[in-house]
Amino acid sequence: MSVFDDTRLDDPAALGAADHLLRRLAMAGARIRAELEASADVLSAVESDGFRPRAVVAAGRDARLVRAVLEPVCPVPFLAWPGPGLPGWAGPLDLVVVLGGAAEDSDAVSAAGEAVRRGCGLLVAAPEDSPVAIASAGLRHAIRLPSQSDDQLAAAVAVLQALHQMELGPEVDYKAVAALLDDVAIDCSPNNDVSSNPAKDLALVLADALPLVWGGSVLAARAARRVVEALRLASGRPALAADAGHLLPVLNQPPRDLFADPFDKPAELRPALIILDDGIEEAGVAEHRRKLESKAEAHDVRVHTITQASGTDVARYAALTQQGRYAAAYLGIGLGRHGMPTVDDPAGSGNPSEDLAW
Repeated sequence: MSVFDDTRLDDPAALGAADHLLRRLAMAGARIRAELEASADVLSAVESDGFRPRAVVAAGRDARLVRAVLEPVCPVPFLAWPGPGLPGWAGPLDLVVVLGGAAEDSDAVSAAGEAVRRGCGLLVAAPEDSPVAIASAGLRHAIRLPSQSDDQLAAAVAVLQALHQMELGPEVDYKAVAALLDDVAIDCSPNNDVSSNPAKDLALVLADALPLVWGGSVLAARAARRVVEALRLASGRPALAADAGHLLPVLNQPPRDLFADPFDKPAELRPALIILDDGIEEAGVAEHRRKLESKAEAHDVRVHTITQASGTDVARYAALTQQGRYAAAYLGIGLGRHGMPTVDDPAGSGNPSEDLAW
């Protein structure tokens, strides 16, 4: 097992070796601006025209994020389809949304191709000449947003902006999303030492812990899954994102042995509960949080809260996810694994499975 060395978090050499990861995290806001600026001409022509599809089907990367944002307000049924293809009932009265990257994604390509074959309405976000863009080229009236990078969040923000203009989703305000990510980059900058850097502080909490990440709202829960993916890749350790009912039994830990010799054997990793708080104050969310915190306190499990209560739904989701990813990067640096890819890194897995979070 790799040993965490907290001196690496402020060591210029260790931070320099991970510069490619930290720089990509810091550029998240810039990628969103570039994505929306590149899509400006297309988006300027997008409007509802009074037409409302029978249903919306989303496929490809981050389809579940689009669902989480739209479901509370979308005036028509919404489905995140795992693929391949499309559900049997999808047809010309329905809108298909496909988020594709530069890499091959057979399910997204299949969904786009099937939408063309059935004559569905089609909204695509994918780089030019990518497999998904090519598959959707046969539909004359498709809306194609030209992705500028392989950043899943940037593509999702562009798609959500288009859906808002079609009166199918909430306001996005991409400039506010990008600005909030810039603020996270400043707060979590490698130039800030451990005492003033929330991401480095969380990395210290997780140095000898197995992360249990919980978000109470639908979007906070999605952010928890993204954070867990980053933590697993950065540390090589298990991590779990789940609802309160699944996490409560995991918190049943024996008490720490205060008299154990720390040099007798490697310290056993104990759970640490990470709460992602996006400011949603629903009674059910508050009750689940109370139960988790009470169980953690009763079983001597550390609790750390990441809070982002201001901004639009998408902005809060993005900020919570980004703080967790920064913490994952610093955890990897502290463990001497700074060369490992993160979820954000196109050299990594590219399209991590949803199952990784459970």
